Amino acid sequence: MKIDLMKNDTYSESQLTGLVILRILIGWHFLYEGISKIINPYWSSAAYLLDSKWVLSSLAKSIVANSTILGFTDFINMWGLTLVGLSLLLGIFSRYGALFGMGFVLLYYLFAPPFIGLEYSRPGEGSYMLVNKNLIEAFALYVLYLFPSSQFIGLDRLILSSELNSLGDK
Repeated sequence: MKIDLMKNDTYSESQLTGLVILRILIGWHFLYEGISKIINPYWSSAAYLLDSKWVLSSLAKSIVANSTILGFTDFINMWGLTLVGLSLLLGIFSRYGALFGMGFVLLYYLFAPPFIGLEYSRPGEGSYMLVNKNLIEAFALYVLYLFPSSQFIGLDRLILSSELNSLGDK
């Protein structure tokens, strides 16, 4: 007995298209950010962390003060962004990719929130009071987690198809 995954009773064609495009765009963003950090031998999260304000600023300074922890943080940042990007772009384990991606951008948000009165040394993208691109991207990833599209368009579909077909053959 073969199970047909081509049938999609969950999303309309336009909904699925929108979700896939959103997943690919966010995946591209993460992949680009990760690879750009990997190929830059001088990149470090130290400047970003030292510029941190609000509740995580003391943690940020502690990370920078310990070169081992800073190196680990940089490694997780570079490779985590890259793997999340690949996950979303290719549609493989994309629900996990969405969760880890949410974790990354929510941490970026908490280390440098766009609150009134907080001034940062890096150029700002405007004053948004509470909402910035990190918060928006985190909630877009939450939508992708809730409405996974990779089971229809992505490598997750191939994995699910082979698992279901092997169960159907038994």
